[in-house]
Amino acid sequence: MTIPFRYKRLGYAALNVTDIARSTTFYRDLVGLAVSESGVDFTALRCSRDHHNMLLYQATEPGLKRIAFELETAADLVAARRHLESLGVDVSEVDAGERKRLRIGAAFRFRVPGCGVCIEFFTQLMHMALPYVPTLAKIERLGHVVLNVQNFDKVLGFFTEKLGFCISDQVPGFAAFLRCYPNPLHHSLAILTGTDDHLNHVNFMVSDIDDIGRGMNRMKRANVDIVFGPGRHQPSESIFLYFLDPDRMTVEYSFGMETFPEASAREPRLLEPRPEALDLWGSVPTPDFGKVGVIEQDEKVSA
Repeated sequence: MTIPFRYKRLGYAALNVTDIARSTTFYRDLVGLAVSESGVDFTALRCSRDHHNMLLYQATEPGLKRIAFELETAADLVAARRHLESLGVDVSEVDAGERKRLRIGAAFRFRVPGCGVCIEFFTQLMHMALPYVPTLAKIERLGHVVLNVQNFDKVLGFFTEKLGFCISDQVPGFAAFLRCYPNPLHHSLAILTGTDDHLNHVNFMVSDIDDIGRGMNRMKRANVDIVFGPGRHQPSESIFLYFLDPDRMTVEYSFGMETFPEASAREPRLLEPRPEALDLWGSVPTPDFGKVGVIEQDEKVSA
């Protein structure tokens, strides 16, 4: 199926947290994001010139609220909506009041069949007057979001066949690393098979390998659990460190990532299902890695 629209990038991830003040402090003072806006039930944080790259919402249980992708143009957004509606996908426009609060242009949301995760497509995100100034780590961008899903084949098929994501690498039936074409990054989204549907982790890419080591020691000094790494992934070739936020959701720093040209990209590799595919250096994740993060299902996609 030809997909009649083009992605620009992964725009932001929205998380539900149980204590927004505590989580805001963590993501600002230990991860190194900057707070753009903060209230009693909502915090916007950034690692770029954007108004936000992560949103935190006060909730009763921690997890993933939605994943937002920016499309290249307003015409792409119109084409994407028509495409999804032609497939019978229930699409809801984001109302003007929420768009104003989120500092975004036109936007709509829908849920992924098979796991129910809320996806937002939007154009334009407010460009802040002052640049993001790294404090603790040279964060380049929100890198990717990874999900565990029970219905792996159905979810993978929807992203690749209906939404136009490209597989960069995969362990058949277990893991798929997906790029939002024509964005060049090895993956902006990945899905793993699981016994339930939940957030596995959220990633921030750093531009200095020393940020991996400094981050590890900073987390240790703050008694933050390190749950995997440091190590090097085979699929993206990135060096990584995973740790837990105050709700025990998993967060990753990574350095380096394979990129793909828009045309004549290599074929996806079939990776052997061995621990070495996750870490060429031989570290093993702890039992707490990637376990916490309910995918929100209760709220309407337009709420």
